[in-house]
Amino acid sequence: MAATTESLPARAKRPVSQRAGRWLSNNLIRIYAVFGFTYLFIPVGYTFVYSFNNSGKSNLNWRGFTTDKWANPCGAPDVCNALSNSLKIGLIATAVATVLGTMIAFALARHRFRGRTVTNLTIFLPMATPEVVLGASLLAFFLNVGVPLGFQTIVIAHIMFCISFVVVTVKARLASLDPRLEQAAMDLYADEWQTFRRITFPLVLPGIVAGALLAFSLSFDDFIITNFNSGDVNTFPKFVWVSSLRGIPAQANVIGSAMFFIALFAVLLGQAVTRRRRA
Repeated sequence: MAATTESLPARAKRPVSQRAGRWLSNNLIRIYAVFGFTYLFIPVGYTFVYSFNNSGKSNLNWRGFTTDKWANPCGAPDVCNALSNSLKIGLIATAVATVLGTMIAFALARHRFRGRTVTNLTIFLPMATPEVVLGASLLAFFLNVGVPLGFQTIVIAHIMFCISFVVVTVKARLASLDPRLEQAAMDLYADEWQTFRRITFPLVLPGIVAGALLAFSLSFDDFIITNFNSGDVNTFPKFVWVSSLRGIPAQANVIGSAMFFIALFAVLLGQAVTRRRRA
């Protein structure tokens, strides 16, 4: 009791600077988190607020609140055509890259073959190569082969650099699996196909879905590689870049905000499903 009663006056006599320093050291991570999230979400907030701007061709200055742009997101010329091209390219590139990347990940994680180490290193090249170099190299390749630039060259380019991200994501999921689960299934007289269908694939599916979502997001918002190999085809990132020279229309902010909220909903839904399964 004596030690406790003596500590209270000592604590009260601490200087303000010492108490402030102690509080700062205890809450430094929280402060960093607040500043970090604020920094990240300022552009998102700006995009969302200016999607309600009552503007004309230019959306640089606030001219009043309106919901007309949300009611008619295709009001700006070519914005929905560019969005449609980005969605088509993203879906095709995601589907092909997910299938090929998953197969490559299974081959690298489950099989030993000649050239496996070289293949592992090669997979990381599109991820490590700067997009300017990758886009210029693909452009030179398409011109030398004689492939006309357009929708198909964008799809080929996006599949090429999306495969690496799918392989890395699925391979990491495979590495975390407990091999004893598959062994137990085979001990219960399940053949290889039944083990894959009932045990392996359901366990790897979250990694495949994560790789597919990552591939789609990379394909949808890519500008540098697309700009090199698109020809006359316009995508949503190209539309935003061209429009920035004269003022991005509010419809582009509407589409950008809608895509953000759709992605946020998908993430929250995935978290809810995961928590429900664990419960």
